[in-house]
Amino acid sequence: MKKIITLTLILFSLLGYAQQNTYIIAENYFRNSEYEKAIQLYKELYQKSPYNTTYLKRLVNCYQETGQFAMVDSLITEKLKQFPKQTFLLVVLGYNYERQQLTDQANEQYQKAIASIQKNDGYGSLIAGLFREYSKLDLAIDSYNRIMEQNPNANFGFQLAQIYGEKGDFEKMFESYIDLVDKNEGFINNVKRYTSTYISDDSENENNILFKKALLRKSISNPKNIWNDLLAWLFIKQKQYQKALIQRKALLTRDIDNLSSIKELGKIAYDNLDYETAKECFDLVIEKTSYPSDKFHSIYMNLLIDIATKQPDVEEKFQKIFNEYGINQSTIYIQLAYADFLTFNKNNPEKAVTVLEKAMDLASTKFAKASVKLKLGEVLVFTQKFNKALIYFSQVQTQFKNHYLAQEARFKVAQTSYFNNDFKWAKAQLKILKGSATQLIANDATELFLTITDNQPSDSIPTGLKEYAKADLLAYQNKNEEAIAILSEIIVNYKNQPIEDEALYKQAQLFVKQKQYDKAIHNYEKVLQLNPEGILVDNSLYELAELYNNELNNPQKASEYYQKIIFDHASSIYLVDARRKFRKLRGDDI
Repeated sequence: MKKIITLTLILFSLLGYAQQNTYIIAENYFRNSEYEKAIQLYKELYQKSPYNTTYLKRLVNCYQETGQFAMVDSLITEKLKQFPKQTFLLVVLGYNYERQQLTDQANEQYQKAIASIQKNDGYGSLIAGLFREYSKLDLAIDSYNRIMEQNPNANFGFQLAQIYGEKGDFEKMFESYIDLVDKNEGFINNVKRYTSTYISDDSENENNILFKKALLRKSISNPKNIWNDLLAWLFIKQKQYQKALIQRKALLTRDIDNLSSIKELGKIAYDNLDYETAKECFDLVIEKTSYPSDKFHSIYMNLLIDIATKQPDVEEKFQKIFNEYGINQSTIYIQLAYADFLTFNKNNPEKAVTVLEKAMDLASTKFAKASVKLKLGEVLVFTQKFNKALIYFSQVQTQFKNHYLAQEARFKVAQTSYFNNDFKWAKAQLKILKGSATQLIANDATELFLTITDNQPSDSIPTGLKEYAKADLLAYQNKNEEAIAILSEIIVNYKNQPIEDEALYKQAQLFVKQKQYDKAIHNYEKVLQLNPEGILVDNSLYELAELYNNELNNPQKASEYYQKIIFDHASSIYLVDARRKFRKLRGDDI
């Protein structure tokens, strides 16, 4: 008996394999428009599997492509006689009439199919799906709505939203997505993912406005926390972090567990230089949290904000925190921030090394130890102890393969090698990072890789790269005057060579730090003149716009440069920011 069962299973398996193989051959004929050959195979498949709608639809398609509409009529009519409840076949029959330009007869079948949903919604989704497949989008919408009228538990919000999107009716598309979340909040992440393809970072984008209006209407008619969540998500997309915070605060008043979203928003605002909103977020976390790790992380972030905004009492704040909470495992990352502050802001790397050596002894996890090693390596680079720095970076890189820390360590290895004029090794590391690292590291790696590639010395002919790397190191050490002087020499000595515009651009950035804005403007404009098609053109335009906008109080000039990016550099990474800031200067936000 076991042998018979085994043989039967083998036979069915072989038959299934043969049928699958026939289908593959038939599909190949169909895709190559060899419809007559495909017909023979699909007929064979359909006769063996008369309930397989894929075979039936393909056979119908082949008949229609060869003008055999009567065969389709006969096939579908016969099928409906056998199975009158399979009303989805009415759509196929109607489309067959439409292919013959028999519009009235086609519409008659379509309406019969839609009407059948009220009697039996079992084939409703198949009917709607066929209408969508045949680009009868309004009929597909009608069908899905009929199903949901018949069965309140049915939810075809995604299908409806997608159809409205295909029609270009974005207002109804957003309403459908929001209705979907209204019925089941578990769909929120899917809705965010689908919606994000239609909205942008530009708050004045028509789709952004439509989505916000749909959300506000729903929040008034049926108030729920989920609408605050979606509004906050939209404002974050639009880089309106203060508005996002208002929504997150509203959620926090109802549930303290929403504090994690405040912390997340603070980090996003910090990364986008909105320090005021970031600090407000971290202050809230410090005040409300019951988790020490969150509290210390927020204290750490607030110190970074104080350093970034050049507050005069940063040293005192560090000491106050160490006096209050101690120098221990809990404050390990605050100790790293202090070492960074001592090195790069106070030019006291010796004291920073002492702080970090103590932190190394306190670090209780491999991640904390790795962070200490990376910071210690940075301080050693600052003091030009390159070989010792490379040891620390390489240890982290080896220990954390395929981890963010390893990527960061590899970039630091490349950067240190570059400072040390080992361009070949630096380039090899950067080449790996360009494609596999996180976006921020990949961007930095690409930028440095291009600098080395464009200017690497060949045949012992100097290109200025060694001098440029020296200026870069001096800038890293905050010795800006010395860096500017070397860059001036490069501009003179390597005139009309590729490195000239990079030296001008780098020097302009340092002039801005020194508040020598006229010199910075001169350099940026020289970059624009030197190579109008160069990779630093849109960067220079944006920097000029920012200078006029933020430092020189000249909105008219700022608008001119933002506008040049909008019209002449559509692929620029600065496009969205330029458009948003241009519109703000024009008064659109009001």
